Order: sequence, then structure tokens, then C-alpha cells
Amino acid sequence: MKTVLVTGAAGFIGSHVAERLLARGDAVIGLDNVNDYYPIQYKRENVELLSASPRFKFVEGDICNGALVESLIVKGGVTHLAHLAARAGVRPSIEDPFMYQEANVRGTLTLLEAARKGRIANTVVTSSSSVYGNSTRIPFREDDSATDRPISPYAATKKATEVLSHTYHSLYGMKINVVRPFTVYGPRGRPDMAPWLFIAAALDGKPIRKFGDGTTRRDYTFIDDFVSGFVNAIDREIGYEIFNLGNSATVSLNEALETVSKVTGRELKIEQLPAQPGDVELTNADVSKAKRLLDYHPVTSFRDGMKKFHDWFVRVRR
Repeated sequence: MKTVLVTGAAGFIGSHVAERLLARGDAVIGLDNVNDYYPIQYKRENVELLSASPRFKFVEGDICNGALVESLIVKGGVTHLAHLAARAGVRPSIEDPFMYQEANVRGTLTLLEAARKGRIANTVVTSSSSVYGNSTRIPFREDDSATDRPISPYAATKKATEVLSHTYHSLYGMKINVVRPFTVYGPRGRPDMAPWLFIAAALDGKPIRKFGDGTTRRDYTFIDDFVSGFVNAIDREIGYEIFNLGNSATVSLNEALETVSKVTGRELKIEQLPAQPGDVELTNADVSKAKRLLDYHPVTSFRDGMKKFHDWFVRVRR
């Protein structure tokens, strides 16, 4: 049995990772500052769900608090670190880049230092597909040099976490896997992301804000598929590797809106707006490396995933 410190455990992806670890018998310490980036109520509900397990302990605190993090790792007998806590979102990072630097860069550095002192067996650090910027090398591969040219403060902070991780591997021999998620969505998802915004607006008969001409494409990854890859990254003590965790199929904004209309059974009201600064034209993951080394095999189509998300949304949020 592993004892895993899961940062961001009250959030969307973090709560799903913690839930999967608990389901297979691991012990989980969840660390989250429960900030108000989106409704705190949703995060409290996630913690309540996880707290049904006697092997789950929740600590409300900041990943930048080095004394707290070190105490949890040493006193909690932590064997593995799953780092998912972050300030997310491209557009808000343009408005307040210093907040993103503090949470994403300093927070990751604090955790890496604690993991070094605690001799953690394996660490998984969560980066982002945003690091690829507007790369023209399609599909995106982990060795793409375009990641050296991020186009938003958020992406820049995520690239910094990858570099820091490599530094700690190089200096101290720490085993660290970095994962790059590609637009993860599904039940308990983030209300600031397109799948949630589209479903909510469609069901309420409100306009959906459409940025650009609808030809931008995203690699949407259903939460269950992503979690399978992430948990395998916890288990594979390789050394230092970066992995794309996407679906490897792209969906245009226009196609996504058509899918929302079909799964909700509603005719959409569209508010046409200009393209947003910092947004990338396309994300598309080459997942061959993750398939080979993590046994990662995403199986959920966008249509099926959005149907599952819609059904959860109607049952829980309506």
C-alpha cells in the first residue's frame, strides 16, 4: 500500500485521482488551500466524498508553506507525491501573472524540496498542454522545442515546473514523472472551462460565448482516461520523463457546440466574440510515449464523455 500526498485534492482532477487511489487501497493525504477560484462549495463536496474513506486525511493549507509540507511528508509516512495543485487558466494569468508565479512555481519548488528531504519514492508533477503554445508540429510530442516559447504567463509557469523537476532529478536522482493534461473534462469538472459553460448555458437557454470563428481545435480528455494515465505515472518509478495525457483526437469549437446541442437536446444561442489573446489555435497530443511507458489507452470519445458529463450535471448541479 502506498501513502500518497495529493495536492489540489479538493479540486476537479485532484479529487478524482485521490478517489481512484483510495478505491484501490492506498492511503491518501489531501492538501488544498480551498481557494475561491471557483465556488468553494464544490471543493467542500469533493472533500466530503473522499472523507467517506478511513484512509483519507484532509489538510487545508498552502503548498508554499514549506514547514507544513515537510511535516505532512515526514510525519504522514508519505511514499509518493501527486502534485496537482495549481492556479489554472490562461486568461486570468494575463491579468495577474504574479499570483500564478507564486502558486505554480514557488509552490512546486516547495514540494520538490520537501520530497527531496523526505526521500519520496516517486513524484508526479502536473504541467499543461498550454506549454506547446502555437506549435506547428502536429501532433504535439513531448520533445517539441516549442515548449521553450510559451504564449501566456500560465504556460510559462508550467514550463518552469518541468524545468525545476528536471533540476531536482539531475541534482538528487529524484524519480519524477511530468504529465501534460489536454483539456480534461467530466463529472465534478471546473465551472470555468468550456464543457461546463456550454452545458450550463444550453440547459438554461442562455447565450454561449463563442470566441473566434469556431475552427480552433482542442484535444478533449475525459477524466476517467486521464486518471488512469496519472495513476500509472505514480506507479512507474522511471527517472525523469514527460508524458502527454490526451485523447489524441481533436474537436473543433464548432463541432463541440454541435455535440452540446445533441447531448442537451437544445438549440444553442450563440454570442459571437473575437478570438482571445493567449489562446492557442490547436492542441493535439501524441500519446505514443504514454502508451509505451504508462500503458495509457484513452477510450472515451468526446460525444460519449459529454453525454456522461451532461447526465452528471443534470443530476447534481441542476
